[in-house]
Amino acid sequence: MNLRKPAFSALFVCLLGAGFSGIASAASPNDAATLGKIRDAAMQSDYSYQRLEDLTDLVGPRLSGSLGGAAAVEQVAAAMRALGAKVTLQPVKVPHWVRGEEKGELVDYKGRPANITQRVVLTALGGSGATPATGLTAPIVVVRDFDELKARAAEVKGAIVLFDVAFDQGMADRGLAGNAYGQAARYRSNGPRMAAELGAAAALVRSVGGADYRLPHTGATNLKDDQRIPAAAVTAEDAMLIGRLMKRGPVRMKLTLTPQTLPDADTFNVIADLPGTDKSDEVVIVSGHLDSWDLATGAHDDGTGVTTSMGVIETIKKLGLQPRRTIRMVAWANEENGLKGGNTYYEAHKDKLEKQFAAIETDGGVGRTFGIMGSVRGEAEKYFAPVSNALLPIGAGVFNRRDSASGSDVHQLEAGGVPSFMPYVDTSAYFNYHHTPADTFDKVDPVNMKKHVAVMSALAWYLANTDDPIGRSPEPLK
Repeated sequence: MNLRKPAFSALFVCLLGAGFSGIASAASPNDAATLGKIRDAAMQSDYSYQRLEDLTDLVGPRLSGSLGGAAAVEQVAAAMRALGAKVTLQPVKVPHWVRGEEKGELVDYKGRPANITQRVVLTALGGSGATPATGLTAPIVVVRDFDELKARAAEVKGAIVLFDVAFDQGMADRGLAGNAYGQAARYRSNGPRMAAELGAAAALVRSVGGADYRLPHTGATNLKDDQRIPAAAVTAEDAMLIGRLMKRGPVRMKLTLTPQTLPDADTFNVIADLPGTDKSDEVVIVSGHLDSWDLATGAHDDGTGVTTSMGVIETIKKLGLQPRRTIRMVAWANEENGLKGGNTYYEAHKDKLEKQFAAIETDGGVGRTFGIMGSVRGEAEKYFAPVSNALLPIGAGVFNRRDSASGSDVHQLEAGGVPSFMPYVDTSAYFNYHHTPADTFDKVDPVNMKKHVAVMSALAWYLANTDDPIGRSPEPLK
């Protein structure tokens, strides 16, 4: 999951009454019976859960440019071919960053017993530069916002800067997980760059996430080639330890990070089409990103996004249904540290965006699904009542309209006018695992995953067959 996320907080939009007589007639492919069959078929299938197990247990981590990333492309493409989908591998050039040794140690602080040092649990951030192989030792400067960083510029030069900004789990528990993530993650993305500009020797960031079990949370930075100072995330517990020790007096750390930034690598977006009939040149995208960070197997971020999208194709194929518009499953490359997959797709289609009818991306894990978020104009909201009604029996009947509802990979499409959608998901626990070694298959609830597939399948089918004027996205590209 990248920084470009919608806020997960919103007031629930009142569901239109079940008696809405709207657009779906008995003869329509979008009638209640068909939508109900799609929902039920998804709820009875373990296909996506099995594909997730294959992806996480057999392939494992899938950072862009890695052997795991290449193996994942082949695995997903083979599974889609086995379903009879038309598979295209779209070439994408991606960053290739490789993690090396990572070690932190507090080597001097007031009151330190003789011969005692303390280990700091940390992990390099994407794009981090390297220390000397033997490490570097420098004083730590703790700051709590960018204003304090600038005010203490004289102290920062030659020091290790720690941005000690806590993730607000209280916000996440109240439906504002995306907001909480954005508030803290800006220090991860921009802090190392700003510290480098002031001459810092290295930068540390308090891990961005909940569940403080001394887990480091990695993620991307905005460091450029001429700014690549060593940069790492430290656990919340270690950030608090350093803060307490700083109250006693100066603290020095020995930091060893040996990542490498290699030449860009070749990979692919995996595109699998279920061709339409009379409107086959128009496309409804269902998607997730195939890459993951290298600390774990990327189950929630974003193995579930890819495999539930695969489940949409499986559900509709199993029922013997054929959509009017083409339903296109996309497993995006390089969402985590570059967005090259989404950018490449946009560049290939930007001159004919009117043929991109709608785009669904899921990249928030598979917590409980409440329904759908969509970037449609207010007047088009009423057209989605049949989908909401079909999803009511599984507790997913909310339609939440947004001016922007896109994930990172389809944001350019949305900005170009393509209506975008994502499942409306409880993300209160999502950042417990996000970008950590704990994002593994066992954390995924299979029933929630089935509901996720049901929501996406019903929505994708509905969009692929509607005749109604859902219009273009409320945020045209400026």
